[in-house]
Amino acid sequence: MTPDRSHGRRPAAILDVDGTLVDSNYHHALAWFRALRRHGVTVPIAVIHRHIGMGGDQIVAAMAGRAVEERLGDAVREAEGECFREIVDEIVALPGARDLLQRLRGAGLRTVLASSAKAWEVERYVDILGARGVVGGWTDSADVEATKPEPDLVLAALEKAGGRPAVLVGDSVWDCRAAGRAGVPVIGVLTGGVGEAELRGAGAVHVLPSVEEVEVGLIEATAA
Repeated sequence: MTPDRSHGRRPAAILDVDGTLVDSNYHHALAWFRALRRHGVTVPIAVIHRHIGMGGDQIVAAMAGRAVEERLGDAVREAEGECFREIVDEIVALPGARDLLQRLRGAGLRTVLASSAKAWEVERYVDILGARGVVGGWTDSADVEATKPEPDLVLAALEKAGGRPAVLVGDSVWDCRAAGRAGVPVIGVLTGGVGEAELRGAGAVHVLPSVEEVEVGLIEATAA
């Protein structure tokens, strides 16, 4: 498939971070489990995992119900932050993540890391990935009002990337739904623990085992 050059520019690559570039999804799931337990609420980790990637302002209600959100939401979010900090040093870059950033830079594609995590967390991941001076920018929680699956994060990243055309690479159904609402096509990866059928059902155009398999040509073709 030949990329459409009528846009006058090469597409940008918008890369989700948690579960796509760094191996953090299960750390977040464990942190939410522990945070909920601190407040007397037990949600199976399998259920929590299916919601990782959804914004922190929405995830408590989605996992545990509206009543828990109304009664304990802010306290659980604060506890999750504390629990996550206890294990954040265990997080590493996923195989192929650093190489992908270098390949995209070498090919001349503008790259933006898309995350709604707090600034300290995103900065940590930028360092883990060796992304300073390699990518064109990144987002954090200060850049969005409504989190995934709302499109705000993707739109913020798109603005930092200089506008369309662009492709998002992500690992969760929430990435796919947010990108779909923003009108950005998605390449899904399986490193976050979500299956191919789920990602395709949420709108992913392609699904690959990991970012090691993401090629510049595939990004350009997907954006066409």
